[in-house]
Amino acid sequence: MDVSTDTRHPVRLAVTDDLRRTRLTVFFRLLLALPHYVWIWAWSMLAIYVAGPVNWLATLILGRSPDALHGFFAAYTRYRTHLTAYLTLLADPYPGFLGAPGYPVDVEIAPPEPQNRLLVFFRILLAIPALIVTYVLVALQYVLAFFAWFACLATGRMPEGMRNLGTYVTRYEAQTNAYVFLLTERYPSF
Repeated sequence: MDVSTDTRHPVRLAVTDDLRRTRLTVFFRLLLALPHYVWIWAWSMLAIYVAGPVNWLATLILGRSPDALHGFFAAYTRYRTHLTAYLTLLADPYPGFLGAPGYPVDVEIAPPEPQNRLLVFFRILLAIPALIVTYVLVALQYVLAFFAWFACLATGRMPEGMRNLGTYVTRYEAQTNAYVFLLTERYPSF
């Protein structure tokens, strides 16, 4: 089943998950994800404290994100999306570590486009409302994942409504990350 989102937004979520879950991997999901916790922490530190400021300055000067940095942040956003989908039981296969396309809950990101330099300059301030909404939605998503854990263990399937709500939050989170990291000028879309 393919759950699509607003095709006009440059950051879209593609869902091809079949809702089946392996009870054993569901039971040990948090333990299985331990290597990913270390990896996402390291990648996040690099993205936030090194590549982020460089991308901000380059985008401010050039009027668009350089291709290499755009690719770096696109892979980072894809990886975060894959890991979130895995941790919240929106997808079952173990995610890769590089953010390669093809995961059952995947984010598609448009190539770099020209951006308004004034909006780039104030991006972090402009992103605060979206970051607050994202924080609240993600907290609710993990509550939903707690209940989904029991449902998946009992039935071997993710309830479709829970999966769809979780993917809605995951899409919004991916769009917020893409906005913050200058992958798009477009604000996250409800």
